[in-house]
Amino acid sequence: MNTHSVSKPMPKDPLALHVLPEQKGFGTNIDYETFMDCVHCGLCLGSCPTYVETGDENDSPRGRIYLWRAVTDGRTELTPEVRKHMDLCLECMACETACPSGVKYGKIISSYKHDMTRVLPPAPTVNALQRWMLFNLTPYAKRMKLALLPVRILQRLGLMWLLRLAGNLLPKSLRLLNEIVPDMEPHYGEFPEVLPAKGVKRARVGLILGCAADAFLPQANLATVRVLQENGCEVWIPKTQGCCAALHHHAGLDNEAKKFAAANCVAFADGLTDGPNKLDAIVNNAGGCGPVLKEYGHLLHGTPFEKQGEAFGSKVKDIHEFLMELGPVEPTHEVPLKATYHDACGLSHAQKIRNPPRQLMGMIKGLKLVPLLENEHCCGAAGSYNITQPEMSKALGERKAKNILATGARAIFTANVGCLLQVDRYLRENKPSVWVAHPMEVLWAAYSGQFSSRLKAAIKPYEKD
Repeated sequence: MNTHSVSKPMPKDPLALHVLPEQKGFGTNIDYETFMDCVHCGLCLGSCPTYVETGDENDSPRGRIYLWRAVTDGRTELTPEVRKHMDLCLECMACETACPSGVKYGKIISSYKHDMTRVLPPAPTVNALQRWMLFNLTPYAKRMKLALLPVRILQRLGLMWLLRLAGNLLPKSLRLLNEIVPDMEPHYGEFPEVLPAKGVKRARVGLILGCAADAFLPQANLATVRVLQENGCEVWIPKTQGCCAALHHHAGLDNEAKKFAAANCVAFADGLTDGPNKLDAIVNNAGGCGPVLKEYGHLLHGTPFEKQGEAFGSKVKDIHEFLMELGPVEPTHEVPLKATYHDACGLSHAQKIRNPPRQLMGMIKGLKLVPLLENEHCCGAAGSYNITQPEMSKALGERKAKNILATGARAIFTANVGCLLQVDRYLRENKPSVWVAHPMEVLWAAYSGQFSSRLKAAIKPYEKD
């Protein structure tokens, strides 16, 4: 395999020509045998979205394993060209699903990301303003809601043309951020700390609201709470909870990630031990947050919060996973809708949760789920990837939108905030009438008979078919 081939022109970023000084210790943060587990069989190639797009071996899982091992061995310098191929990885973990040898590719790419933070800023392909927004705005729900308030006002007043006009005058980096913002629904405000179960109490759960998810898509959290109540769950929402730590963790900033994780352990502490407030589960509805939440014990290893992290992680359940284990209440209202479902990478590849969302939506009368081509291929959101790698993210977003449109579906469901924003962005350009929603939204509609305007619009043309 030629590890020095060039598939595309070098990216025009401030670090493109920056050759790192010789560093000792690259790759020492991983067991070297992890590299050796890969036998380079190539069965991962078709599952890797970046390889499928470029056809370049360096943009494949086995290519990146080869490159990082070569750097670790000292056989290859960590040049901008090598970093370009490594940074293009989505960390979608589809290769781990496809690998018959059980290669822990996630540990290998994580080794690279963590070593990079020793010599370069996190997310090195973005500018200083984007970096500040990623790590000092996005992970904070209150800051995000405040930042999005002017957009909400413009949307409600029908003055979005002003924002679009201003968007054309913005620098490219901010224009990209502007394009991601969806047509937002009104925010529910603030939940009480405890919401009662409907009918007989079957469980007591804590709920992770998230940060960007709650700011951009409050309707998903509102539907999640109502579905839990409908299924006999008392819902506890600690006021002091915060970001799950995924954004910092995937950027190699584990010290910052540990602070978020420890803070959440403190916030949910009353529910982690035996007593009247003990939780049956800590429920999360964002596929990208779940993998990190479940690994708090590992993330907090060697800290005073290690035990609390283990207790926290052991209770974390994805909402679909939890409801199927609890035994979901049958919905009674019909939703006559042709829809499809996209498997969020963090849910399907990292948590191996594929059937529960389909099983829950399968209970809804009138809802017809049709297959989606390249269902488990990443949509290009991948956390902050749509900011750090906008060109590849766009290619994957357009590819996903094309596959969705080919189904003829009137709605697309997916269980992660990044996927929802990405899919909505690229469908908006082609067919804005397609309803992009979290599965909990359609499940709540089936429980309550309360149909949102977007759901009504999706059903209307379907009824005419």
